[in-house]
Amino acid sequence: MKRISILVLVIAIILTAAYTAITLYDENLKVGRMWETPAVRPHEQALLIMKSGVIPIDGGEILYKNTRGVDLKSPFESDDPEVIESGKSLYFTYCAQCHGNHFDGNGTVGQSFNPLPADLKDKKVQTLPEGVLFKSISYGVPGGRQPPLATTIDVTDRWQIIAFLKSLSPRN
Repeated sequence: MKRISILVLVIAIILTAAYTAITLYDENLKVGRMWETPAVRPHEQALLIMKSGVIPIDGGEILYKNTRGVDLKSPFESDDPEVIESGKSLYFTYCAQCHGNHFDGNGTVGQSFNPLPADLKDKKVQTLPEGVLFKSISYGVPGGRQPPLATTIDVTDRWQIIAFLKSLSPRN
């Protein structure tokens, strides 16, 4: 019985010493264990202060969604070269995979669709009001392959893409 008591006492002393050593290590050395990493304690960083005017109190995406396409107007001048150039860059980032480099629906992804994506130089597409194009890009085409891109492409970027598309000459 005496041996068991001594064994239990020795184990208790060893465990207490190990706990004390780990505690001293964690509290006094800069290279602490897991809970000292930013991945575990991100909530301890100061919160960012939001700038005034960041949260819209009127307007926003819901107004675009609830307005008829023919009533929507671009915030940009349709013939502004900077807007058109920016729209061209955005087109090749977001749209060319399906609609292609020649705007004919034969993009790398689009050529596998049946039917092909819309030919963006077609007279039907070129004569659509810019607001209708905006809604098609933003919220998709019902029964079509155009996915809704409102959560992928910023509002101003969508308008710039439309300015670029409208600057293309229609295909005969």
